[in-house]
Amino acid sequence: MPLPLGSFVRCRSALLALWLGLAGFTCAGGSEHAATAALPAAFSDLLPHFLVEPEDEYIVKNKPVTLTCRSTPATQIYFKCNGEWVHQDDHTIERSVDPATALPIMQVTIEITRQQVEKVFGLDEYWCQCVAWSTTGTQKSQKAYIRIAYLRKNFEEEPQGKEVALDQEVLLRCHPPEGVPQAEVEWQRNEDVVDPASDPNFFITADHNLVIKKARLADTGNYTCVAKNIVARRRSNSATVLVYDGGWSEWSKWSACGADCSMWRSRECTQPSPGTGGKDCQGLDLQSLNCTSEQCPQTVSGAEDVALYVGMVAVALCLTLLLIVVVLVYRRKKEGLDADVADSSILTTGFQPMGIKPSKPGVWAPRPRRPPHSKNSHLLTIQPDLTTTTTSYQGTLRSRHDTTGKFSLTNGPLLDPLPNGSHTLHNGKLNSDPAEFVSRLSTQSYFKTLPRDIANTSYGTFNFLGGRLTIPNTGISLLIPPEAIPRGKIYEIYLTVQRKEDLRLPLAGCQALLSPIVSCGPPGVVLSRPVILSVDHCFDACLDNWAVRLKKQNYEGTWEDVLLMGEELVSEPYYCQLEAETCRLFSEQLGTFALVGESLHMGAAKRLRLVLFSDAYCSTLEYNIRVYCMDDTQDVFKEVMQMERQLGGRLIDEPHVLLFKDSYHNLRLSIHDMPQAHWRSKLLAGYQEIPFYHIWNGSQRYLHCTFTLERLSLSTCELTCQLCVWQVEGEGQSFGLDFNIAKDTRAVDSEFLLMDSNATALAGPSAFQIPYLIRQKICSSLDAPCPNGADWRMLAQRLKLERHMSFFASKASPTSMILDLWEAQHFHSGNINQLATVMADIGKQEAMIFLVSDGEC
Repeated sequence: MPLPLGSFVRCRSALLALWLGLAGFTCAGGSEHAATAALPAAFSDLLPHFLVEPEDEYIVKNKPVTLTCRSTPATQIYFKCNGEWVHQDDHTIERSVDPATALPIMQVTIEITRQQVEKVFGLDEYWCQCVAWSTTGTQKSQKAYIRIAYLRKNFEEEPQGKEVALDQEVLLRCHPPEGVPQAEVEWQRNEDVVDPASDPNFFITADHNLVIKKARLADTGNYTCVAKNIVARRRSNSATVLVYDGGWSEWSKWSACGADCSMWRSRECTQPSPGTGGKDCQGLDLQSLNCTSEQCPQTVSGAEDVALYVGMVAVALCLTLLLIVVVLVYRRKKEGLDADVADSSILTTGFQPMGIKPSKPGVWAPRPRRPPHSKNSHLLTIQPDLTTTTTSYQGTLRSRHDTTGKFSLTNGPLLDPLPNGSHTLHNGKLNSDPAEFVSRLSTQSYFKTLPRDIANTSYGTFNFLGGRLTIPNTGISLLIPPEAIPRGKIYEIYLTVQRKEDLRLPLAGCQALLSPIVSCGPPGVVLSRPVILSVDHCFDACLDNWAVRLKKQNYEGTWEDVLLMGEELVSEPYYCQLEAETCRLFSEQLGTFALVGESLHMGAAKRLRLVLFSDAYCSTLEYNIRVYCMDDTQDVFKEVMQMERQLGGRLIDEPHVLLFKDSYHNLRLSIHDMPQAHWRSKLLAGYQEIPFYHIWNGSQRYLHCTFTLERLSLSTCELTCQLCVWQVEGEGQSFGLDFNIAKDTRAVDSEFLLMDSNATALAGPSAFQIPYLIRQKICSSLDAPCPNGADWRMLAQRLKLERHMSFFASKASPTSMILDLWEAQHFHSGNINQLATVMADIGKQEAMIFLVSDGEC
């Protein structure tokens, strides 16, 4: 029996549903799917029309977008994306009735994720549209395009600083970073938005350039181009515009005709007077003119005398002009010479990383862990290296690297295999120097990653008894636990800190380098258990604020993510213990490692160490104070101390620590409260700035700025001032300076004079606090589970390591892993009696064996 027309339409809908992978449709009296609604007979001849159509959307980060479609009257609505029907389970359907027309309304929404869009990225744009059905026919909505939003980091063109004369037109160019959607651009002067509507002297072109129609003195300042879209906000480097002054007054009236038959007039460079670095007015300030015969008081004897006088006047004028030219050239050369001596950052507010590599070891200050404030503990003089030549140079500084520099070593440990397969430990002198060691090992293919910078490398020879490598005054060490090296094997192992300019680690977007780049090797050696690599970091240690990844460089030189901190898997060869300022990495493989982080929100912060240096000796009126804003890690501080030693600098105050947040705001530096009767600052603006991204990514190690001060008399030696460093709309630090620039005999806090005098390489028992045999007894006592919990689990709890229970439990000897971590943490400050107390609290009699002497063990 043939079906009626309405049943035929419903069956056609059922066939469409089968296309879409839908279920639940029946024909001729069966129940319809939820996306299908029957229309009253009065509306059965109406085509659907759309009340709401899907709109273009942008996906920000990983947040999905929602597309909405609403139609009346409609029996079905489905979305089609890039030519394919969206599955029914991905639709959300709502039904209502229009109270005015009594027509049924159907609304359907779907979500589109970043992964869906990325599947077609580069092939075509991702689009979706909805199709609505009624018993009469179908209608299609407009297409909605979904794009992944982004904003590149670097500007394609940044504004450049200029020095312009009064009333001159100024053009500052800006081409914002590439982005989707296209970035909006605004200009700022000294952090205030430039609004052409309120100040018609400014004009912003269609291609985002800023035009100052007539430069005014008030237009002097730092100009920044700011680009923003829905994803991010980027700031260009600031461009300093300097408007100088200097203009002639009106000519005076001509003087009376003098006895020499000439008259004079003059003008002065006072309207306005030279200011803000302006130059003297160009041209003559005095003019003369011959008088007529009627005005000349002398009797003109004849044409010959007139010619003679005219010739004499002409010669005099030529000589005057020549003299003026000579004076102007001399003054200009002198000004140029003075400008060369001054730090270029005074005019350009530039901040340049300094890359001096020391050629000789110096005396290094250890990491100042939140030093107590002491007004008088701020003068550490670093004697200049008189074997090198010091020059004045503007820009990035690099030393003349001495590849044959000496390398300070302690007696290296040697391990000799015995005939019966056991080993004994001796302390002896290495037969070869470090350069020979590097050269010898680098000839072997599996040592191809061996660093060439022997001044920052430690190495040693180790067997199953283990040992320790340390790079002094960097916070970097490698603990090789007992049994990490298989019995019967002897390894020569090295540890080095890589210079970031020598080994590039690619950073994407807003990623930040949070630790030094450290290599230990040789890669590929077989280890029986993890070693522990200790490295400083420079972030707030809050994993709620950061996504921190451990990166490792493979044999091809490519960097790979091997661990997401906080989500470690016990089955993986890497595991991290994060502390307030240090990361301890358990690793079953040697290689090159670094920590890279990406902030999860604006509360994420990096730790900056602010360090002040000045010239140790000053014989001129000018006096420089250098402010370093560096990552708060010991290795960077050591490099800066070494560099300043070569420059002949001295530390003039205790380092301060500043939390620098991911707010896109720059770092500002200013100097205040100087005695105006004796000192003045040559800084033209009220402050200097370091751009946010120069600090955040961590790739520029020696960010600093220089304040050039000028004393009004050579006899002035006392300097008091306040130096402030702060993040715009963020945290700040203040240095109160009060010292004698010529001589200061006040005591220096001993914390800055301490040296890391420990040997760079220790092997066998001397590398550990816990004697080897005692360690074995503790492990055998605590590894076995105890019903009352008096086993390795209680030891982990008492040492506040309970977060790593699952990691310890995955190892053959959980106790040995706990003791390895304790050794790594407490090598310099560990108290063996405190560990004995913990053992006694657990209830193990083995705590008494700590009283046994090393000789008895």
